[in-house]
Amino acid sequence: MKQRTILREASISGTALHSAAEVTLTLKPAPENTGIVFRRKDIYAKPELRPHISLISQDLVRNTGVSEGHVKLHTIEHVVSALNGMNVDNCIIEMNADEPPILDGSSKFFVNLIQQAEPVEQEAERAEFSLVEPVSVSDGNRSLIALPYDGLKITCTSADDRGIHTQHLSIDIDPETYQASIAPARTFTIYEDIEPLLKMGKIQGGSLDSAIVIKGNKILSKEPLRFQDEFVRHKILDIIGDIALLGVKLKAHIVAVRPGHALNAKLTEKIYRQMEALKNAPKAQSKQKGGAPEQHHKIFTEATLDARRILELLPHRYPFVLIDRITETRGNTELTAIKNVTLNEQFFQGHFPGNPVMPGVLQLEAMAQAAGILMLRQIDGEDKLAFFMSADKVKFRRAVKPGDQLQIDVKITKSRGEKIACAEATCKVAGKVVSSADLMFAVLDAADAP
Repeated sequence: MKQRTILREASISGTALHSAAEVTLTLKPAPENTGIVFRRKDIYAKPELRPHISLISQDLVRNTGVSEGHVKLHTIEHVVSALNGMNVDNCIIEMNADEPPILDGSSKFFVNLIQQAEPVEQEAERAEFSLVEPVSVSDGNRSLIALPYDGLKITCTSADDRGIHTQHLSIDIDPETYQASIAPARTFTIYEDIEPLLKMGKIQGGSLDSAIVIKGNKILSKEPLRFQDEFVRHKILDIIGDIALLGVKLKAHIVAVRPGHALNAKLTEKIYRQMEALKNAPKAQSKQKGGAPEQHHKIFTEATLDARRILELLPHRYPFVLIDRITETRGNTELTAIKNVTLNEQFFQGHFPGNPVMPGVLQLEAMAQAAGILMLRQIDGEDKLAFFMSADKVKFRRAVKPGDQLQIDVKITKSRGEKIACAEATCKVAGKVVSSADLMFAVLDAADAP
């Protein structure tokens, strides 16, 4: 693919989100191999800064920022996302402040600006990085994993702490889908977060003109939602902006659960380390020559596993271990596990008082843990962990209550080497199916895991 820039200058003005400064931003054409460069017109000598993951700032609360020397930039994710999503490789961004205008809180106006400036193809080939090995990061109940993929695909789940506004979307990114399906999605915040953010000196220029506010079950906005799942689309918009700090186009499938700028930056940094390691590794070391072959052994070969062995294989601990025993394995592709559901389970305190029911999402997690253990049976080597990535065709048919014993049957249906696998899983109680799903997961070296 050829690099692209823009044909002519185009400008837009507005208020900055955090500083409330009045800002004019101008996109300008740039030669091949320039990359995306910010030029600060408000500082003497008009210094330039090329945003990169190595320059990431420590303050990633509700923004992505970079700094080099005395030059700082804040809240650049929306404009950088637009350039990345629209495949513009080379561009000068002039600003008379340290952050772009927030406009309506989306990337729509930046995309319109790019279209006005007219993207044009250049002679040089575009720099791309195709992910080779899975990369993952996590922080509590937030996680991101990047998988090898021919293109850019993002699968994202967005949710608040109460689980009221949970949204999910999986989408392949190209300029057409970005412009139509991602760019118009606006930023959003929880009403209770506004006062603490103002006390931190944030969102001084924020208003309902530039953000959606979630107050309980209500959506506060100057206009109706542009998409029913606008929140998760904006999370994807932010991811596209944050991974642009790699400095090259990324080919990967990113699976995100409750992402944010800080976690996006950690994932981008890990991908950058992989990219640099591959660039610097001598090709002569890619294969062992001479000497005895490296010895590996299976992680486990037992037909059954008790609780102790399960804890050795899974990274989970109380209260999130949802497999009590592996009762049978059938070759390397099928197994049966059990989970004894007792009244003492922690989740029954709130789900639901007076009518305890096991949450469906925990049945799904139990299936994922069983599938992860089954994948480990196929692996040579030590210190491996299985990470649950996505679920499809999830069905919940019957309630699971205290005293029930879940029989979890898992069958691997597809695998890519020793790294990625798909599986069919069902949960049964007394021989009747209560839930089922198609799962995908990855196996990582424990040293590379978060």
